[in-house]
Amino acid sequence: MLSLNRQAIALISDHADPAAEIGREEAGGQNVYVRHVGETLAALGWHVDMFTRKVHADDPVIVQHSPYCRTIRLKAGAETYIPRDRLFGHMPEFVRSFQAFQRTHGLNYPLIHTNYWLSAWAGLELQKTSAIQLVHTYHSLGAVKYQSLVEIPQVANTRLRIEREILERANCVVATSPQEQETLRSLVSTRGQIEVIPCGTDTNNFRLTSKTHARTKLKLGSHERVILYVGRFDERKGIETLVKACLLLKEKDVQNLKLIIVGGSSDDMPDGDERKRIENLVDQLGLQESTIFAGRIGHDVLPLYYTAADVCVIPSHYEPFGLVAIEAMACGVPVVASNVGGLKFTIIPEETGLLVEPKNIEAFANGIHRILCDELWVRKMRRQASANVNQRFSWAGVTIQLSELYRHVLAQSIMREQAWSYKMPSINRSA
Repeated sequence: MLSLNRQAIALISDHADPAAEIGREEAGGQNVYVRHVGETLAALGWHVDMFTRKVHADDPVIVQHSPYCRTIRLKAGAETYIPRDRLFGHMPEFVRSFQAFQRTHGLNYPLIHTNYWLSAWAGLELQKTSAIQLVHTYHSLGAVKYQSLVEIPQVANTRLRIEREILERANCVVATSPQEQETLRSLVSTRGQIEVIPCGTDTNNFRLTSKTHARTKLKLGSHERVILYVGRFDERKGIETLVKACLLLKEKDVQNLKLIIVGGSSDDMPDGDERKRIENLVDQLGLQESTIFAGRIGHDVLPLYYTAADVCVIPSHYEPFGLVAIEAMACGVPVVASNVGGLKFTIIPEETGLLVEPKNIEAFANGIHRILCDELWVRKMRRQASANVNQRFSWAGVTIQLSELYRHVLAQSIMREQAWSYKMPSINRSA
């Protein structure tokens, strides 16, 4: 039930279900972003409906997260997992399902915040039949992704066109870092309004706690040098680089290494192939005794893994923002990450972590080695990393900025309507 004194807005996240278990296929940074933005916006006084595609027949259609925030799962194709690159053909049904839900429940959303290019297409279609204001966050850019792919998917040209169109036609695009803003301008379009508002993290959940306690809970020894990776199994995440860097460290006689890889879904999902490839690589390099594949870890337990680690490594080929970096740093864990995209924005080199060249095995090994072997410096970095995240990347601070942006966009639309009304005097047909 809508409250009369709350403005209803919609967030669309077509493939990334805000109510899904984090760590499953298609459940990662975008899910976290939309879920936390929605819940925090509701706490700020909005009524937030988050729309996604229904993937499992037994999933409830509506998940109520709080009195004024819910996830709504719409019919768009078979109720089964469909890879993102094959979803575009089902998006017209998604739009029809969205419109049917509005009609059935008597709802009107004057502002829609779309996430990812498929949702952008849905937003642009909805804009054709209603006077909605559009805000968009990309999360991933085809213009960047396709640079590193040998086989370009058939949907590539459509995606690139939509990514340009949403930048040029939306009321505002939210870039999560200055680096993403620069990429949008250089690779997508010089037109359109962009505001930089970062992603955030739950600083009540991800925070400085006892490393000894975390290791005891996870049954890790105090003498072990724990290297942590958190994320999906995807070739572009660069896990192979990290595994080979660990081999280099072992060859340099760094003792008691323990690589923990957190994330992944079941073997029958597309990321299962990449997980098997990485598992085989670990075996081939003789690292199976010092490597743990922890699988999916819930956000209630994930802070223990960060806190137990000596270093968190993010070897991605590209990241528009990189939520894992701020989660780790919030827990006081120094980060070694690729010097790409939003990671250049979130990490302060030598103060909260280190940035190295992507795909450079030796550079990653050297960065990890520095952190493992300089205890005094790391103690200082732990404090600085946590303080930096609390100051710059709390969900409360981030969502206040989004809320102010929404209010500004809505106010501008009202002013335009008033100006249009003023400029259109009635026609005197008898003159």
